[in-house]
Amino acid sequence: MATVIRTSDLPARSRHDAWRDVVCDTLGPLDLRIDLDAPLRGEIELGQLGPVGVGRVATTTPHSVHRTARLIHRDNPELYRAVLAVSGEPVLRQDGREIRLAKGEFAIYDFTRPYEVAYDAAVRLAVFSFPHELLPLPHRDVARLTAVPVSASSGAGALAVPLLRRVATDHDEYTPASAARLATVVMDLVTTALAERAEQGEAVPEDARRRTLLLRVRAFIDQRLGWGDLDPVMVAAAHHVSVRYLHRLFESENTTVAAWIRHRRLERCRADLLAARHLTVNEVGARWGLPDAAHFSRLFKRAYGLPPAEFRRAHPVR
Repeated sequence: MATVIRTSDLPARSRHDAWRDVVCDTLGPLDLRIDLDAPLRGEIELGQLGPVGVGRVATTTPHSVHRTARLIHRDNPELYRAVLAVSGEPVLRQDGREIRLAKGEFAIYDFTRPYEVAYDAAVRLAVFSFPHELLPLPHRDVARLTAVPVSASSGAGALAVPLLRRVATDHDEYTPASAARLATVVMDLVTTALAERAEQGEAVPEDARRRTLLLRVRAFIDQRLGWGDLDPVMVAAAHHVSVRYLHRLFESENTTVAAWIRHRRLERCRADLLAARHLTVNEVGARWGLPDAAHFSRLFKRAYGLPPAEFRRAHPVR
């Protein structure tokens, strides 16, 4: 279960000192620097996603958090952290670099070296903690990537940022087995996004590259389900791999490329039959790349037990 700590739950007379202790106990050891006259408002939620620590931090109080050499000497777990700006613009300083993260950007920092995170206005952050060994990049390369922003504009960042935001919200809802698998996905995407940022894609282990490519392929397919010419040749060409290699990727998932495209199209059709009542059955099929009404009906009945028109009638609007 997630742990939630709020400043409003702390006694008003000793709130600043109590909050400082909370931050050190949950995220630290850290040095919290804050104006004692400033009204202190904040919330920390902590949980686990397999071996990855997941946290959400929200505050409206300007302050800064420091990891100093003295604190490192006292306690020095070998951790990296990734911080995602959900809203606001936190400032991160480490290794001589300083960045102001924009909404939807993330960056990593090394808990074994001094750093500072500062907030001069309200922020909401997602914070992920993981052992050094879970980031399979050479340590020297990671040292050049601390306090370097990664955005959702392209590449693996476009997959990583939405996933990090979602996981930070839903981490308490996953079963242990699902959490462990999802932690692998998170680390694959963070690793690949960082390697791309450093133009060191070859440093990503082969198995992580394969899993990340599969995620990209699935996202590509989902974005183009309505295209009538969507097929393995198009998907392979868009990702600069051979059709044979693409088929091998899906064999590891016990399916084929064509079967996956068909499955995702039928899922979208099923959702629209229930929610988009203004569309005819044929319009639903055509919308998701199945314009042949008879073919669509056969595929849908095979998947869900009823032809699409009967399926819709069996699920009236409530």
